Amino acid sequence: MKCIFIYNPNSGKGKIAKKLSYIVKKLRTKYESVDVYATKAKGDLTKKVKEVADEYDCIVFSGGDGTFNEVLRGIGEMEQLPLLGYLPGGTANDIAHSLGIPRNSVRGALKVILKGRRELLDCMRVNGSEYAMYSISAGAFTSAAYTTPQQTKRALGLLAYGLEGIRKNLPFRVFPVKISDGRTSARTECVFALIMNSKCVAGWRMNKEGSMCDGVMESAVIKQKAKPNLYNKARALLAIARLFAFGYRFKERNIIRMKGEKLRFEAPEDIVWNYDGERGTSGSIEVELLSKRVPLLVPKNNKNI
Repeated sequence: MKCIFIYNPNSGKGKIAKKLSYIVKKLRTKYESVDVYATKAKGDLTKKVKEVADEYDCIVFSGGDGTFNEVLRGIGEMEQLPLLGYLPGGTANDIAHSLGIPRNSVRGALKVILKGRRELLDCMRVNGSEYAMYSISAGAFTSAAYTTPQQTKRALGLLAYGLEGIRKNLPFRVFPVKISDGRTSARTECVFALIMNSKCVAGWRMNKEGSMCDGVMESAVIKQKAKPNLYNKARALLAIARLFAFGYRFKERNIIRMKGEKLRFEAPEDIVWNYDGERGTSGSIEVELLSKRVPLLVPKNNKNI
């Protein structure tokens, strides 16, 4: 069997590059042939995965959630997706956290690739042509994931996102949005909108009952007044904090929740969406869940994914 290991040398604190020889040695205990490719620039991974997807029995890759998104964009349109193995190497590693893949142990993550089971995971398709694996968001704090400098992420980890979010997003912008799940709809002014296909977002286990293979997306919108006073601003900030700290199902009157296989968000043209920590499209979006679409090696005995 043949395997290729593709990694982002700039993700996280560069720990994967430091352990490259060990990783290749372990992969060779399962695969007869192991090739290695280090990405050179943003978008390079997407191009490489698309080029080699049909040549290998397994594509093993390392990086953060944005790296996972690059892989998904490379293979999303294929009729038959290749088997994937994932070594977390980023800052938050929300996908790994949701799936129970060890985030701070290369040895542990490699064990999943060598001994784990193949699972078909859901993913999300946006406007018919773009992809996200676990989260789509807009509004307060969401630009921090792709505007925080890499050197700051390495030095401060998740704290870097918080500091960048405060620097760029306070005061919160209020924007109108209409949400629909095909059965019901709601219209409101808001400061934050989120669609999830996972248990974890931004380092928080905020959707504990969620799953990446249940055929359903969950969404949450933080309501706000069109012209908020200080009290309204404080209430919106509290609602965001409660959503992340206490979870998606925590009772909070300032949160609109919907779930389903298809969701539509009508938003102003200059509202930018975040896909898995990467800058996505702007304006209105239609999101459909592609059930059991992505084959990934996951922990053998973890059924709660």
